[in-house]
Amino acid sequence: MTANTVTEQLTAAGRAIEHDSFSIIDAEVGPHAYSSNQWPVVRRMIHANADFDFNGLTDFHPQATDAALAAILGGASRIVADVEMICVGLSASRLAHFGLATHQFISDDDVIAQARAEDTTRAVQAMRKAHRLGLLDGAIVGIGNAPTALIEVVRLIRDEGARPALVVGMPVGFVSAAESKNLMAELTEVPWIVIRGRKGGSTLVVAAIHALLGLAEARQREAA
Repeated sequence: MTANTVTEQLTAAGRAIEHDSFSIIDAEVGPHAYSSNQWPVVRRMIHANADFDFNGLTDFHPQATDAALAAILGGASRIVADVEMICVGLSASRLAHFGLATHQFISDDDVIAQARAEDTTRAVQAMRKAHRLGLLDGAIVGIGNAPTALIEVVRLIRDEGARPALVVGMPVGFVSAAESKNLMAELTEVPWIVIRGRKGGSTLVVAAIHALLGLAEARQREAA
């Protein structure tokens, strides 16, 4: 069976360490109810934080992985993030292979000015800017830092007809983090992946997207 090449570590030593880590996780994780497409996402998240709690805390819309693969392989998608850390953390070569660009607006002058004028957060205004620019529709939206960004994405979906291909909603924190993810998981209009509760973070969004890119490369090879 041919292995992935684009979405793997670049050296044999790096690949061996990563594969050994995955084998340890598989051996120690215990039972889980994730599908064959969902488990690689959860496993990579566990790998990113050495935290087995993500077995159980991670929740998937039924169409989440299929929607992600369609978006990645369709050639017309993009990644919109709440913070720069996600964009920096994603592998440039893996994104380039699929023609994916990243976008984030958290530090734009107009976003900061509008947040001050409306007494909202920069994260809210950044999501609104992405929507105004037409970037949310068909995008993979990654939220790892700001619960207010995820709450705004939910509002944009419900009230303004935004239609991301997938929302990876994993903001971390103590104020509205769990609640924002519960709101996202109530939606049926758009597929989502969320972490229930307070845990999350940009690292986990990056891990989840990298796992989805790996699944996409495997699907590419099957179709070749």
